[in-house]
Amino acid sequence: MGRGRPHHGSRRRGRSGGPRRRSRTLAGTLVVSSPGVAHVETAEGEFELVRHGQREAMDGDEVEVALVEQRGRAPRAVVRSVLQRSVTTLLGTFSQADPLGVVTPLDVRLGHDFFVVPEDPCVGRLALREGDVVLARITEYPTRRSSAVVTVERRVGAPDELDLNIEAVVASYGLPGAFSRAVLSQAEKIVADVAGALAADPARRDLRETLCVTIDPVDARDFDDAVSARRVDGGFELGVHIADVTHYVLPDDPIDNEAKRRTCSAYLVDRVIPMLPERLSNDVCSLRPSEDRLSMSVLMRLDARGDVVRARMCASAIRSAARLDYDTVDALLGGQLVPSALPCPSGRANEVADMLAVLDEVRALREDVRRERGAIDFETVEAKVLLDDGGRPTGVSVRRRTRATGLIEEAMLLANECVARRLADAEAPAAYRVHEPPVEEDLRACVQPLRELGVLGSGDVAALLSGSPFAIRSALERARGTAAAASANALLLRAQRRAVYLPVNEGHYALGAPAYCHFTSPIRRYPDVLVHRALKALLRGEIEGKGMRAQAAALPQLCRTCSERERAADAAGRASQKIKMAELFSERVGEVFSGVISGCASFGVFVTLDDTYAEGLVPIRSLGDEWFTHDEVRMTLTGEESGEVWGLGRRVAVEVTGTNVARGQIDLALVRGNRPRGTSR
Repeated sequence: MGRGRPHHGSRRRGRSGGPRRRSRTLAGTLVVSSPGVAHVETAEGEFELVRHGQREAMDGDEVEVALVEQRGRAPRAVVRSVLQRSVTTLLGTFSQADPLGVVTPLDVRLGHDFFVVPEDPCVGRLALREGDVVLARITEYPTRRSSAVVTVERRVGAPDELDLNIEAVVASYGLPGAFSRAVLSQAEKIVADVAGALAADPARRDLRETLCVTIDPVDARDFDDAVSARRVDGGFELGVHIADVTHYVLPDDPIDNEAKRRTCSAYLVDRVIPMLPERLSNDVCSLRPSEDRLSMSVLMRLDARGDVVRARMCASAIRSAARLDYDTVDALLGGQLVPSALPCPSGRANEVADMLAVLDEVRALREDVRRERGAIDFETVEAKVLLDDGGRPTGVSVRRRTRATGLIEEAMLLANECVARRLADAEAPAAYRVHEPPVEEDLRACVQPLRELGVLGSGDVAALLSGSPFAIRSALERARGTAAAASANALLLRAQRRAVYLPVNEGHYALGAPAYCHFTSPIRRYPDVLVHRALKALLRGEIEGKGMRAQAAALPQLCRTCSERERAADAAGRASQKIKMAELFSERVGEVFSGVISGCASFGVFVTLDDTYAEGLVPIRSLGDEWFTHDEVRMTLTGEESGEVWGLGRRVAVEVTGTNVARGQIDLALVRGNRPRGTSR
């Protein structure tokens, strides 16, 4: 069997680090990443908790902690008291332990069982049965002397009616449930009334005769952006038309308050948890073909090189000529589809085809413009597990950047830039999208692995460490089309800072944009709603008005919340995909696949499989019957007897040996001298 030797510095320390002593206390927010693993975020930084230091606190609670000093180590924290509770309700499974009922949370980070007392009538009233998934409200929180108590508010369903693994993801990432009656009631009363809006606002432009279309994934249901384009005076006019959500959703009404709490839509493998009720997202605000809709339009004049000459913004009304999908547009641009075959209920298929050709030309020009100014385009691949009507995985759809996705992306990027520049020049209170340059320490960790991959020369190191976007892009271009491509992209992407929302404009490093915001998706992102309100106030000359003063006061906290909830929604989406990917491969145990080593740890290597982009772990014992040295800097495992090196970018054949569906894990074993016989399609 293979044996793993821990790298230097990973040996477990004993208790000889000196006596512990309590020091000052701090207040902060408890963040539990997994059972028994937590840290507290304070004004003085983040501090890991000591073992058993969480006590009765739960994820998200505001807590008071004492710092525990220990010689030679960073201070750690222990919870002294809970200042404010974060969790008020939870999803869990019900069981009976007479005379008590027990609710075990699906969110394992909560770390407690919750009890239903015998005198609570909820068990009989809801006819609860063993194993039912329930929504429970906490009535008594756990203390050092007493257990937690809940009352069940709603039976969600029986285990065979639900996908408990996905429900656990929903619970673990704090994703919202159904909309309240007040929100749904308000939404049902809303009607589009485009004619009324045009009559009430002389400044709103009637663009219903302007040829525009929506282009989205084939399974999209909410259409919040439409595009138009034509050639004019040796250049182009590009129009981006965005659903006018803020005409219907006013500050602090029930729908707005709920959207403010959700901050974004979450896209899981089997469902969308929307920010806005379906009445708005899929109907009133959705830019459906052949229907009049209100929008906010950005009309941009570009010269022959693709540079912006001027940009105008206005409230408008449009009428989309067609609902197109990326595959259809790619087929048209590639010559596999004739214009007359375009699905255009307006009967303007040939005009739409001509417009798509103009949009594709603008795409190529804008890609060159962004390239010249130092924008970095990472090659990302989106692998989506396909499900049947029963929620069972049937295959994987892989989506890459194409001409069709590119022409929409470039149009949206440019509209976002133009709006951000206009707002920033006016110092308008809006949520700007800010991406800071990477720090040298994070880039330094990429240097040796990139050298191992053969995409970084010795003369490129200084430029890379300085954060030069041109150096980063150069490494990505060397890797393109090789086995090193995915690893190089992943390494350099991990070295980037995460983009966040801030109340002030500080530019966007990866896009090379001096000003940037999110304006193009107000149906699914609350920062876009804030940007729309700021832009409308600016156009009306009310940037100093009461509404904008209130928005400015709320922006710091709103930006923090939007950034945090965006991270949670993204993580939940990835977790749900991994669960269904593992479920898919649980039916393929024993099959052999080809793949590329995409990660390395002291306990084994991670392999990304061809075609599906599923990732699994090859444990160190599968690499050979010898000791292995783990080099953290090079990201390699080297056999001490054979000298064989297992590192990023190496192609391998692996066999699926097992899965853990609940954790989204796929277990692999190395296959030597075998060609892959399994198929992932």
